[in-house]
Amino acid sequence: MPLTLAAARERADGENRTALVPETAKKFAALGARLRMEQSAGVSSHFLDSDYSEVDFAPGLPETYAGTEIVLRVTPPTAEEIAALPDGAILIGLLKPYDSRERLAALNAKKITAFALELLPRISRAQSMDALSSQGSCTGYQCGLIAAARCTKFFPMLTTAAGTVRPARVLVIGAGVAGLQAIATCKRLGAMVEAYDVRAAAKEQIESLGAKFVDTGVSAEGAGGYARELSTEEKTAQAEKLTKAGAAADVVIATASSPGKKAPTIITKEMVGRMKYGALIVDMAAETGGNCELTQPGEHVVANDVNIHGPLNLPSRMPTHASELYAKNIYNFLSPWIKDGVLQFDWDDEIVAGTLLCKDGATVHATVKNVLGEA
Repeated sequence: MPLTLAAARERADGENRTALVPETAKKFAALGARLRMEQSAGVSSHFLDSDYSEVDFAPGLPETYAGTEIVLRVTPPTAEEIAALPDGAILIGLLKPYDSRERLAALNAKKITAFALELLPRISRAQSMDALSSQGSCTGYQCGLIAAARCTKFFPMLTTAAGTVRPARVLVIGAGVAGLQAIATCKRLGAMVEAYDVRAAAKEQIESLGAKFVDTGVSAEGAGGYARELSTEEKTAQAEKLTKAGAAADVVIATASSPGKKAPTIITKEMVGRMKYGALIVDMAAETGGNCELTQPGEHVVANDVNIHGPLNLPSRMPTHASELYAKNIYNFLSPWIKDGVLQFDWDDEIVAGTLLCKDGATVHATVKNVLGEA
């Protein structure tokens, strides 16, 4: 029997992406795999069932998952979906491994082998599989567009019959993939952009995009390409410089985050109080608590006469390209282990071992176990 891969319709509120697109379906079929999708699973991403020439379609969730060996997802499965998974199936997706001990226990009860793409090692060989980066690009782009749409000023400098309009000033906090994309998008739209990141290596990347680096005198290189926790003294020094930069900005886009942790609070009430009347904060980290102390996830609020926008699930706002990128990440992760329709992982491989969350009825990822305990 050939290997069977399945993708059901995503059931999370507001989720428009899909884990399997027509292009990757063809590639998996060429490897000898059979493909099954729930009817209309790609419609929210603007892929019609008729676009999937290599896929069999099922009317509902139980029929989609019945007898399948690998389940591809974007978001973590609900309790209903876990119940429908075949015992011992392989699950691959953005599984939010630190969010729910109960979900891990449910997966382990069915002996699901789960790969959480958030746990992918940040090594060169894994770059084409890095879903956090691909979706971060979508997120940063959307933050730039939201900022331009909600700002009370033109982003570019304009020369009109009534006089010259000065460009808007944008400060981007955090220069990971999402932050760099936000910088690039705001620059393309004509804004004057400054940016800050605690990682010293980000200075060159920021300046390569034409933005000015805000030097706070604080450097906090951490493991895996992420920033480490700042000391109290470093936080004070950072706040002083960022308060000054934020006070001059028309827009602040905050993108700082760390997997498995609450987003760091960088923009305090006091900093908001020093910003311009009518200024805008776009807090990309709203889903994990926000970089701004006053952010309300999913809401647009006004505090101290500053607009604070906390958008959620930004990649889902551009589901076609977000899905294509994400589906390619999954294909690049899975395809090396499929030969002539047969799946055979090398469990000692750095990428496989690093991404593995659950196996044989137990949570096996050491960091997740340390955070959540045994599940």
